[in-house]
Amino acid sequence: MNPLPEESYLARIHSPEDLRDLNKKELPALCEELRETLIRTVSHTGGHLSSNLGVVELTVALHRVFSLPHDCIVWDVGHQCYVHKLLTGRADRFDTLRTEGGISGFPRPCESDYDSFIVGHSSTSISAANGIAKAKALSGDDGYVVAVIGDGALTGGLAYEGLSNAGRSSDRLIVVLNDNRMSISRNVGFMARHLTHLRSRARYVRFKNRFGRFLNHVPLIGKPVNRLLMSAKASLKAMIYHSSTMFEEMGFYYLGPVDGHNLDDLIRALKTARSIGKPVVLHTVTIKGQGYSYAMNSPDRFHGVSGFDVVTGKTPASAPSFSSVFGEAVCELAEEDERICAITAAMKSGTCLQDFAARFPERFFDVGIAEEHAVTFASGLARGGRLPVFAVYSTFLQRSYDQLLNDTAILGSHIVLAVDRAGIVPDDGETHQGIFDVPFLTTIPGTTIYAPASFAELKVYLRRALLDTPGIAVVRYPKGGELPGLPEMPAEAKPYTLLRAEGADTLLVTYGRIFANAVQAAQEAAEKGRQVSVLKLGQIHPLDSGCIQAASGYRRVLFFEEGSPAGGVGEHFGTQLSARHYAGDYRIHAVEPFVSTCKTEAGLRHAGLDVDGMLRAIETD
Repeated sequence: MNPLPEESYLARIHSPEDLRDLNKKELPALCEELRETLIRTVSHTGGHLSSNLGVVELTVALHRVFSLPHDCIVWDVGHQCYVHKLLTGRADRFDTLRTEGGISGFPRPCESDYDSFIVGHSSTSISAANGIAKAKALSGDDGYVVAVIGDGALTGGLAYEGLSNAGRSSDRLIVVLNDNRMSISRNVGFMARHLTHLRSRARYVRFKNRFGRFLNHVPLIGKPVNRLLMSAKASLKAMIYHSSTMFEEMGFYYLGPVDGHNLDDLIRALKTARSIGKPVVLHTVTIKGQGYSYAMNSPDRFHGVSGFDVVTGKTPASAPSFSSVFGEAVCELAEEDERICAITAAMKSGTCLQDFAARFPERFFDVGIAEEHAVTFASGLARGGRLPVFAVYSTFLQRSYDQLLNDTAILGSHIVLAVDRAGIVPDDGETHQGIFDVPFLTTIPGTTIYAPASFAELKVYLRRALLDTPGIAVVRYPKGGELPGLPEMPAEAKPYTLLRAEGADTLLVTYGRIFANAVQAAQEAAEKGRQVSVLKLGQIHPLDSGCIQAASGYRRVLFFEEGSPAGGVGEHFGTQLSARHYAGDYRIHAVEPFVSTCKTEAGLRHAGLDVDGMLRAIETD
């Protein structure tokens, strides 16, 4: 990738102070440079393109009006933070985006003082900003705190909790609602309708602006009258539009909607918000993918993209993945059994449920960014005789522990969790790793967990989970596809499979995709004259007593787990071995949190879960 041209505006911006030194007339050209840099970089590194293209002007305006790091910006989810990074001294390293040791795709305080809070999960910004603003108030700090949240993230329940608490304060808090009318999947629910309602208030906005301009030109009394009317704005709105906004009912001063691509309007509105002296919601309307036609026409496809041709907008053909195989399998099962329903939390395409939604629209439910609701909703469906499947990323399922325990397990409801992105997740860093679902799911009584090592096993275990497993049934699988070296084996729903090597005193135990690495490591060890058996777990919780008995006959048992060692399957396996008075050498090799940005192969290598790492463990007596 090419370095920044010396004559470019970006090459001159090493901090937001440099941005504020630019002439106002130079800002549109800067915005064009930012868009060109985003498109060029993400086409190589992959990343979140549509959302960042949509906030170029908004980000420039924020850094023009506020003084970071004295003031703070909290970016919700973080999908829209790239422009912020470019304007805060990281432009010269931006070509390392989402690479190991490079610029993170999400805000990270350890990366820059301009990143005030680590994010990656949705709907957290208002609560975090509320806390930072309160801390500033308590310490006498006069800095402002700005939470930037999208309309999709505003469907998450935590956002409402934050709004409810923050609206009662008198702190220097501004919530910028970036309304692009779209999350990863199309927005659903009350908030989407409410924002549409607000956007339709053009009659009120036009009247207010015309009336204000008229009063300002009336000699002597015009401006004082206008100020008086502004102080009674809520009443004026009620008369003109017969409605107040939800935000005003929660204690916020509402401004907007404002054109999120008009720099003059944005800067003016942000300065107004800063002057009000109470919590403010500034509603901006933007276009996701603005400035790049392919992203504008297909914002969902360019939301998270692995790379693309800038000229044609074409992305590389995707190979089969565990996610796509799940999408096909759940459709096949739904064709057989009309009780089967599918649920997503605003991740229809991410979890490959788009075909299910098209074929069975009456049995498909997108609940928005509301994982907690999704679980309880699924339990309700189950109580009504349905067979619900909730497809969710492992890292986002963490939000639903209470609902799984109290609303599902205690009732004995039969629901299926299709846990996507289990294990090491490439590129997105600490907040997106799928290494904690097993430790918390195994604490929930009546939960059965399956971990397929292949596409064929995924189909088998999904059928078993839906039709033959009571209670909470979990099928967990990684991002991407099968690992090379996977042996050809019949796809059976057996709880475990032992590949016995004659004369072996060492046993490798594992599950999921890294079974392929274990088989290859055993083969290479055999070539060096050391026989090693391999035990593949298909049902990882509860463990079948037979696999424990099989393992107890080996002098050394090495457990390899693509997950957290604390509370993981390896720990449970070791406990049951000990209960059998196992006297051999038992060792667990797992993923130590937290996993920074890296590719899957690198993550497995760092954890010793690749073939070479397993060989080293075998050879170490």
